[in-house]
Amino acid sequence: MHYLSIDIGGTYIKFGLIDRAGNFIQTWRQPTPKSLDRFKDTIQSELKGQEGKIKGIAMSCPGRIDSTKGYIHTGGALLFLYNFPMKEWITSISDLPFAIINDGKAAALAEWWIGNLKGIENGAAVVLGTGIGGGLILDNHLHQGPNFQAGELSFLIRHPSNPKQPQILGFYGSAVKFMKEATTILDVPKDDHQTVFTAIADQASTTLTALFENYCREIAILLIDMQVLLDLEKIVIGGGISAQDDLIEMIRIQYSTIRQEEPMLGETFAPLIIEACAFRNSSNLLGALYQLFVEIDNQHS
Repeated sequence: MHYLSIDIGGTYIKFGLIDRAGNFIQTWRQPTPKSLDRFKDTIQSELKGQEGKIKGIAMSCPGRIDSTKGYIHTGGALLFLYNFPMKEWITSISDLPFAIINDGKAAALAEWWIGNLKGIENGAAVVLGTGIGGGLILDNHLHQGPNFQAGELSFLIRHPSNPKQPQILGFYGSAVKFMKEATTILDVPKDDHQTVFTAIADQASTTLTALFENYCREIAILLIDMQVLLDLEKIVIGGGISAQDDLIEMIRIQYSTIRQEEPMLGETFAPLIIEACAFRNSSNLLGALYQLFVEIDNQHS
């Protein structure tokens, strides 16, 4: 028997059957519902389909998640999940062990467990999606903070050139917003990542190239801020868009460019290692499962 891991995103809910060693047996996804009732129907249907086949349920979710109580205080862009007692509800429909954790923290746990943060004592995962999620590994453990909000990178403040635009970084660093603007430039479907990144590689549009470089510079500035504040060794990039190697490379280029523009950065701080998450868009599923293992082990100790 395996474990069912669930990653709730703004566009899709992803599901994964995973074994104890972190190997994926099967993955699939469903569109994210727009109401709590439909969300419950989707989860109940998936759990019923796995009845007798799994021995635990793990979940990652955007927003402020109290992982000790299994309570969703805020659900990011998913307003119907605000102030929802997820663990209480899941345990009312299943007697299997259950754990829930913020999606950015889940990504960090996955990479720290068996991914590209393995062996790193001070590092982070940055997840590019509807907003920007984050998970911090500090002094060799996941740092959640007293309010479970450490790493909520979307809420960092930037000074927009247009005063009518939002000031929070989640607006500028949103991969969903970038893709919407990029596909509009090319006049292709909004989820056509391949066409966008092929056009970027071919330099088919100067407007698209400028948009891409500016987006990656925004992320590079974020990584520098994190490095300066927390003295990190390595940051890994997750989210669906992280599957594009050109994105990771351009973030590295922009990071190096900024260090050259500000010589004191290069003189004061060692170069930060920047990589994609080893499990790319599946990190959240793995990290949520690792959180379940931690909670099960704590109960038995």
